[in-house]
Amino acid sequence: MADPRFYCPEPISARQTFVLPESVAHHVRVRRLTAGNQIVLFDGRGGEFPGILDFQGKNTLVTLLDLHPIEHELAGELCLFQGLPSGDKMDWVIEKAVELGVSRLVPISAQRSILKLSGPRLEKRLAHWQGVIEAASEQCGRNRLMQISPPQALEDALAMPAVGDRLLCDPAASKDLEMMLSDPQSKAKAERALTLLVGPEGGWSPEELGQCAKNGAQSIRFGSRVLRTETAGLALTAAATALLRW
Repeated sequence: MADPRFYCPEPISARQTFVLPESVAHHVRVRRLTAGNQIVLFDGRGGEFPGILDFQGKNTLVTLLDLHPIEHELAGELCLFQGLPSGDKMDWVIEKAVELGVSRLVPISAQRSILKLSGPRLEKRLAHWQGVIEAASEQCGRNRLMQISPPQALEDALAMPAVGDRLLCDPAASKDLEMMLSDPQSKAKAERALTLLVGPEGGWSPEELGQCAKNGAQSIRFGSRVLRTETAGLALTAAATALLRW
C-alpha cells in the first residue's frame, strides 16, 4: 500500500524536521496515523519528500528524507478554458482536470453561464477550488499544482498570451479533433502546448464564437453527440493527450 501523500503549503527541503501546518496535521489525525508512520509531502514545486511522523504534545512533526524527483506531468502544456457550469459541476471538472494532467484551468463567465460569482462569494469559491486541486493532486500523484484563474469574461481570457493552438469545441464545426491534430502543421504547433475552449450549458453565444475566431481559435467538433459541459472538456483533454502521445 502506498504511503499517504499530503500537500504542504509551505516550501520544504530535504533532511529537516519541522512542525506540520495545522491543515496537514488535521489530515494526519483524520487518517489516524501514528509515530513512525511514513508519509510523503510535496509543496507543488516539483518532486516529493518521504518523511517519518512523530508527535510532541499537540504538535505533529515530520522528519523529511531526501527529495524524490519524480514527476507525473504531461509531455506538453494543456490549458482548459471552461465555461462556468451551474451548481457544483465545476468541482468535478477541476478534480478530473487535475487527474488528466491539465496545466491551467481558466473559468469563463460566458454570456450563457448560469453561475455568477463576485465579491466574498467569489473569494470563498476560489479557496474551495484550490482545496479541490490540492486534494486531487494528493490522490493522483501529481507534484505540481494545476493553476486556476479567477473567472473572467471570454474576451479577457482571449487577450492573455496564447498557450499553443486554441481549439474551440463547437458541434457545428466541419473538422473534428482527430482531423485537426493529424494535420502536420497543426500537430507541429500543438506538440508542446494546446488550449481547449468549452462553453457552458447552452454553448457559446454567436458573439463569443466571433470573438474566438477573431483571436485565432479554430472550431472543432467532438463526435456525433452533444456532450454536457462538464463532460466535453474532460473528454477532449483525454482524447487530445492520447492523439498527441503525451
